[in-house]
Amino acid sequence: MAILRSMAWALAVAIGTAGMARADGPVVVELFTSQGCSSCPPADELLADLAGRDDVIALALHVDYWDYIGWADTFADPAYTARQHHYARAAGSTVVYTPQMVIEGQDHVIGHRPMEVMDAVLAHAAQASPVSVSVQRTGDGYTVRANANGAPRRDMVVQLVGYRPHARVDIRRGENADRSIDYHNIVSSWQVIANWDGGNAFQSQIRPQSDLEYVVIVQESGYGPILAAARLR
Repeated sequence: MAILRSMAWALAVAIGTAGMARADGPVVVELFTSQGCSSCPPADELLADLAGRDDVIALALHVDYWDYIGWADTFADPAYTARQHHYARAAGSTVVYTPQMVIEGQDHVIGHRPMEVMDAVLAHAAQASPVSVSVQRTGDGYTVRANANGAPRRDMVVQLVGYRPHARVDIRRGENADRSIDYHNIVSSWQVIANWDGGNAFQSQIRPQSDLEYVVIVQESGYGPILAAARLR
């Protein structure tokens, strides 16, 4: 069964790569995970596959509510736990899970379900975004620009997200004790650049202060849909 699932996922990736990239930007996939969760490694591997795609921005947000089991996640941040809870409330729920993927701030996939994730990615890739965002290198920083493309005004947040591309962790206690696990696109910072209503074109200068990789995400306020995203090259 595991082999069949892997074959199905490989086929889905091949189909997705063959011309389904979103014309106006990549699809954002957030994985809520924990080093202390024994069900999470397959989802971590799935995120690693997604991280290699140009048409997807894959981000791993490590939560801290597994830490009491016996192993404190070395990447966990209460802010990411709070973000997951905000997503749950926005969807009308009070329950959160690990692993859980949120695609474009809208579709929630619980557990390791590669085909559901791929279906959601391809569905969003086929939709035109109401917002366009671009990033241009300028001197020692970047210029971020966004336009609402004539869409009705809405309250949005422009966010800068920093992540580590890869790290291997030797886990000594908890449900994954004595395992060495590779993690990818590990979110290390998440900050709001500005609030924006889309009435005028948005422009901001940013100067990242670390060696992390960065992406800009435009999202509807209140943990709503992700409307656009771009990498800082």
